[in-house]
Amino acid sequence: MNVSRFEYDLPGDLIAQRPASPRDSSRLMIVEEEILHKRFYELPEYLESGDVLVLNDTKVIPARLVGFKPTGGRVKALLIREINGSGNLWECFLKGRKIKPDLKIHFKSSPARVVERLGEGRWLLEFRTPPRELLERYGEMPLPPYIKREPLDPNEYQTVYAKHEGSIAAPTAGLHFTEELLQRIRKMGVVITTITLHVGPGTFMPVRTDETSEHRMHPEEVTITEETAETINERIGRLIPVGTTTLRALETAFRNGRLRAYNGCTDLFIHPPYTFRSKADALITNFHLPRSTLIMMVSAFAGIKRVFHAYQTAIAHKYRFYSFGDAMLITREE
Repeated sequence: MNVSRFEYDLPGDLIAQRPASPRDSSRLMIVEEEILHKRFYELPEYLESGDVLVLNDTKVIPARLVGFKPTGGRVKALLIREINGSGNLWECFLKGRKIKPDLKIHFKSSPARVVERLGEGRWLLEFRTPPRELLERYGEMPLPPYIKREPLDPNEYQTVYAKHEGSIAAPTAGLHFTEELLQRIRKMGVVITTITLHVGPGTFMPVRTDETSEHRMHPEEVTITEETAETINERIGRLIPVGTTTLRALETAFRNGRLRAYNGCTDLFIHPPYTFRSKADALITNFHLPRSTLIMMVSAFAGIKRVFHAYQTAIAHKYRFYSFGDAMLITREE
């Protein structure tokens, strides 16, 4: 399918620059037989006892570092992932002039060596100081480029249930939840369980090919426990993933109608046409960038025409878009 099918025009003033406060005061579009306009704290009205809500409990790391070449030139690094448990060898995005193998980059007083070019802006860096120490001391939160401000509080770009460190971007559909809202949902008999997918560049990198079939996703780490698999397999109500990352993790591990425990990577690219193995009933998600793998996944889940009608409705009603924007609850197209 041609990627241009997933294009739309968005006024710049609808790109959210900060989260709603409180978090659950963001708007919530209900996309079922008709479109309804609600607030996120009203989500429990659309859940039932026995439903299973699945969250991605990954935690964003402060993955941006600023370094300098011997000439004084500035280099911005976004650390993506550790290579083979090595500790000091990392895949990174580097932004700067005249980057090449064997270049030395100093991050504060600690040098790193450029090992090789991996393509698409990615490089292999070998650090002298363990990067996790550098990130703890000097790292900055890796906000998307369309957000033109730093978070006043680093927790703005973290879900309230974030647990396992490893992401370079937040699973943004989960940013709308508060502890109080989660407690309300549990008390009404909805089961809440978690998976972990560490969000990497595969989730947010733009699709540069003309056809969806030509795009390749970068691998991302996924963990699904036996307990989560059993909870989902034995459910009596609907299955509702929170976020495209959660849905992608479930699709990776579903086989023959059942969810399996899983600990590995996924490079699954979900786009129309696609048959969902998990049979998830509904999806909670934000409003995503044009031509992104995320809007393609939602379109595969709920139907292209239906999704783009919802997006045009959101634009007309001045919804807020992207990472800090509003959310929708949308049912799967049969």
